[in-house]
Amino acid sequence: MPELYELTAAEAAARIRARDLSPVELMESLLDRAERLEPRLNVWVTLDPDEAMGEAAKRERQIEAGGPVGVLHGVPVGVKDIYYTKGVRTTAGSPIYADFVPEYDATSVALLKSAGAVIMGKTVTTEFACMDPPPTRNPWDPAHTPGGSSTGSAVGVATRIFPVALGSQTGGSVLRPASYNGVVGLKPTFGRISRHGVFSVAASLDTMGTF
Repeated sequence: MPELYELTAAEAAARIRARDLSPVELMESLLDRAERLEPRLNVWVTLDPDEAMGEAAKRERQIEAGGPVGVLHGVPVGVKDIYYTKGVRTTAGSPIYADFVPEYDATSVALLKSAGAVIMGKTVTTEFACMDPPPTRNPWDPAHTPGGSSTGSAVGVATRIFPVALGSQTGGSVLRPASYNGVVGLKPTFGRISRHGVFSVAASLDTMGTF
């Protein structure tokens, strides 16, 4: 029997819909793994275990009260720290925005929430998604780069800290860290996923992607 943290997003969502898996138990497994791996990986900018557990418990109550609200109900998601998240610090990897807390969600984050996903936390990005290498380490060989700029999202998926994550790409910031860490990165058609509420690097090139 695989550990709960090994479940893919699709597997977790299916089991939650079937009431064969508790969103709370899934989050507990992922938070335990995050606690064990974070000291050597540096995936997170912001992770509040109590908040994450509270959101998982909310999704569990919704299941008990009448069923899932969407296709990702109860599935934890890592979010690159250039996406606005209402009430949650969003730093863009820069000390300039170290204390910035948005008053609204990026459109993509709002859509994830409406699909029932649980925003687990904010993942490391290079500064403004284009500057110096981040502190995150390559999980397969710490002597090698994990790639950027969506570093924390790619490494978190690779190490099963969360099953799916948001990233972004202006040059190669989804596909490069995906390949360096051995996961699938999707760079969709430009404009397919809304850029509203996301720190911009180049408006004519920025593409929201996933791991």
